[in-house]
Amino acid sequence: MEEEATLCKLLDDFAAIEGYKVLVHGGGRSATKIAALLGIESKMVNGSRITDAETLKVVTMVYGGLVNKNIVAGLQARGVNALGLTGADMDVIRSAKRPVKEVDYGFVGDVKQVNGAFLSELIHKGVVPVMAPLTHDGEGHMLNTNADTIAGETAKALSGQFDVTLVYCFEKKGVLRNENDDDSVISRITPEEFKQYVAEGVIQGGMIPKLENSFEALNAGVTEVVITLASAINSDGGTRIKK
Repeated sequence: MEEEATLCKLLDDFAAIEGYKVLVHGGGRSATKIAALLGIESKMVNGSRITDAETLKVVTMVYGGLVNKNIVAGLQARGVNALGLTGADMDVIRSAKRPVKEVDYGFVGDVKQVNGAFLSELIHKGVVPVMAPLTHDGEGHMLNTNADTIAGETAKALSGQFDVTLVYCFEKKGVLRNENDDDSVISRITPEEFKQYVAEGVIQGGMIPKLENSFEALNAGVTEVVITLASAINSDGGTRIKK
């Protein structure tokens, strides 16, 4: 399981959040581990898993089964009425297979539509959707899909019905001014400051797409985006991104 103590703490914190909520999870480490046990090599390019037919079977089992159902069971134990979903369930997220350019990512999906009305209905009934990073193409194929993208697209789809805060959890306290100093968190970022930080090289690498997605979400109606430690989702820390 994804580091059990960390997961328990995250589920405790998530269960304590008041009001309507949705949890989107990854599971890459578990997928890599199970793939190795099955003798399947994991190949990554720019942080994305190359998903051939055999790898697709593994991620479908691990994300849609092992990781998703353990999270659902953990939330049920904490009094949260969680429902595990992939994008194929009730056609909640439909994607298109990523076209082959310089890299053939295989069975990787780029999100085309999210059924916000269906998710809203569940949420209003007191159900907490737990979304696995898997979608489908509407033609019978599952597709491996980036969890950050699913979180962003789901937040956008719900922003018409709710006042949405999108929280990205990762292993740092927020966006850092100096990557070697864990306490150099930039507490707020506006679009202008973002451009400046990128130009100065303060923000680089994988953080650039995360922030681009954040501003895209704000432009689509999301109220606020927070980037913070998984263990700090209930605190006021992290980096807060507003228009």
